[in-house]
Amino acid sequence: MMRLPRERTTWLLVFVFAVAMAWVEAAAVHYLRVLVDRVDPYQANPLPIRGVLGQVELVRELATLVMLAAVGLLAGRTKATRLGYAAVAFGAWDIFYYVFLRMIDGWPRSLLDWDVLFLLPLPWWGPVLAPVCIALLLIAGGTLASRPSVPTAGTSVARMSWRLSWFGIALALYAFMADSLRALSQGLDVTKTLPQTFNWPVFWLAFALMAAPVVLMARRIRRTPQEWPSR
Repeated sequence: MMRLPRERTTWLLVFVFAVAMAWVEAAAVHYLRVLVDRVDPYQANPLPIRGVLGQVELVRELATLVMLAAVGLLAGRTKATRLGYAAVAFGAWDIFYYVFLRMIDGWPRSLLDWDVLFLLPLPWWGPVLAPVCIALLLIAGGTLASRPSVPTAGTSVARMSWRLSWFGIALALYAFMADSLRALSQGLDVTKTLPQTFNWPVFWLAFALMAAPVVLMARRIRRTPQEWPSR
């Protein structure tokens, strides 16, 4: 039987872990949304979570990020590959989270359905399509970064691509939290704020900027094709 190279085996294990974790996440969110009658979060009073339940939910979200980061740290051998595997895990987890919610609840009905993406530090809102696109970018970039001997930093061009990417991340966060920030500035309850429109131009600009390091890595690999090592 032909053995898979170590890097491919590691990538596959990280991916399988993320998919399994997505089911656990989808199940937990299903239980919570059924409990508060918010299977579809886009309705009046979208976050009726008070008391200890709200605090538990915030810590659960933080724990999810810790788990995804930890699997990247365990899987990779260098800073770049650790970041790459963490990105693969995050992207696969996010996509299959929606796949499993669809299987469990029949929601989201389409990729344009609104969702509460995150609660820290303020509620993030966006159509499902937006985080799915970012998740696909994370999988692509993480896969490239986890390849052996792929330079991801060090040159002026690489450093500039990462600066652009960080600026893109900030723009994307603004697009997701714009309504919560507006409500906060007006003294309104951010947990009861429903967004009306999503700023797609800002999001697509953010997405293009975030993709800069991924495009650079892909171009370098295309110029110097390499095979995965056999061991």
